[in-house]
Amino acid sequence: MQRTADVLEFELDAILRSSNDNIVIADENGIVLRASPNCLSIYGKDASYLVGKSVYQLEKENVFCPSVTARVLREKKEVQLMQQTATGRVVMATGVPVFDQQNRLVRVISFSHDLTELERLKEDYEKLRKQMEHYQMEIEELKPDHIVIQSKAMERIWKLVHRVAQSDATVLFLGESGVGKNVFARSLHLHSPRRNEPFIEVNCSAIPESLFESEMFGYEKGSFTGAQKTGKPGLIELADKGTLFLDEIGELPLSMQAKLLKVLQEKKVIRVGGIKERTVDFRLIASTNQNLEQMVKQGKFRQDLFYRLHVIPIYVPSLRERKEDIFMLAQYFLKKFNEKYQMDKYFHPSIVDHLIQYDWPGNVRELENMIERLVITSETRAIYPEYLPFSIQKHPEVITTHQSLEKQNEPSTLKEAMEQVERQWLLRAVKQCKTTYEMADYLGISQPTVVRKLKKYGIDSKTN
Repeated sequence: MQRTADVLEFELDAILRSSNDNIVIADENGIVLRASPNCLSIYGKDASYLVGKSVYQLEKENVFCPSVTARVLREKKEVQLMQQTATGRVVMATGVPVFDQQNRLVRVISFSHDLTELERLKEDYEKLRKQMEHYQMEIEELKPDHIVIQSKAMERIWKLVHRVAQSDATVLFLGESGVGKNVFARSLHLHSPRRNEPFIEVNCSAIPESLFESEMFGYEKGSFTGAQKTGKPGLIELADKGTLFLDEIGELPLSMQAKLLKVLQEKKVIRVGGIKERTVDFRLIASTNQNLEQMVKQGKFRQDLFYRLHVIPIYVPSLRERKEDIFMLAQYFLKKFNEKYQMDKYFHPSIVDHLIQYDWPGNVRELENMIERLVITSETRAIYPEYLPFSIQKHPEVITTHQSLEKQNEPSTLKEAMEQVERQWLLRAVKQCKTTYEMADYLGISQPTVVRKLKKYGIDSKTN
């Protein structure tokens, strides 16, 4: 009998030592009888410290937090719960009651599985997923033909962006809302040495002030009610080794401006509720549609932060300041939405003047949204001026009068449609330019081509 007991003791010790899980055995009063040797690495206490102590006492000492054995003793059934240990580990604990023949609870065996590595992998996966979303957005937004440039002003900006991309200097994009500042910011990142690292875009006007600090700087576990148990890295941390783009930085809360300035100077962040400094390495790009200098005078924006941001300011002109780009952009968006909605719409030549003469207060964003609406709602393949919003139509009453006539003149082939558009552009060039050389520069083609096309369409160039 003694030999059998010795064998059982040996087997039990072997199980406790070889198990990957931490095993704790307690009696009906919650006194620990046995514990696995690996409890030191998981719970921070040696097995010899646990044996003989009550699980209720150990729970008060935050060794078992909470104690699964205590729950089993109360509920008389199997219990599973998550524990946060003093060593900073995340543990899945399962407590199993053992009953004798009289159905009395005599033992509780608990198995604790360390999930810390799994939680870290989950965090890494979440971080990777967000990065992939950003990369996907960059790929969609920055296809080679996405930035449509015809005007010399935009061409200069495009060249400047490519030059400054090779440096790590802070860039501030200025301009009205909807001019495409975020497109240039992404392009700058993709042409920089940091192109293979994260591009983190933060819309400063979209995050409530009460959440701004925790979103930007992150937080440690238990920092506030509702916080994730494992804590969360902030957007600044996620931009490490990459680019942080602060869109609409003029909306940045004044209380956050000082903290952001400190991060820019020291390249270190401290999460909310934490004391540990984390070094971050990122390139800063910002944008705003506001007059930051005026805001500084009004006390709404910190002067020191303004000068920190105002290293390389780049002004992106509004659409009404670069009318040469309007029709090319309209054609680009028409192609984009034709593909998206599987349609074959085209612009009637009579629509060109209406698009170019309109001021576009919403800039490229307004133009894009309107073209999408026209593709969806126009009743015919040709998109006529009558389908435009009244605010864009130059002479709505004329459009209505000539509606049937326009439809009669609808081109029957793509070639005819292109010729009509080409003739419209030539007529515009004749009105605005004095020589065929100026017309060539205006249209972006060679002077001999201009002469040949004027002759083809029988247009008098009115040149000297």
